[in-house]
Amino acid sequence: MVDLHNVGTFNADTEVKTDYLNELEIMLENFLPRAMLKARHNLESRIKTWKNDWAIVYDILKRKDNSGFGWDKYRQMVVTED
Repeated sequence: MVDLHNVGTFNADTEVKTDYLNELEIMLENFLPRAMLKARHNLESRIKTWKNDWAIVYDILKRKDNSGFGWDKYRQMVVTED
């Protein structure tokens, strides 16, 4: 996903264009030849989970009253006050 985003071919404003799942399957086939993975369903499920999880973290960090939550850029993790 990161590689596809960095290339920019499948970017559409803040989202990714629809054909990216086909490209991900091709990338998986190249990375794991003869594995015969058909990953579309698994990829869609994983991406949906990531979006939901990220939305929760994003809401916690961007709210004006974030209840003591913050982001530690050095440890790359969410932190909170004791």
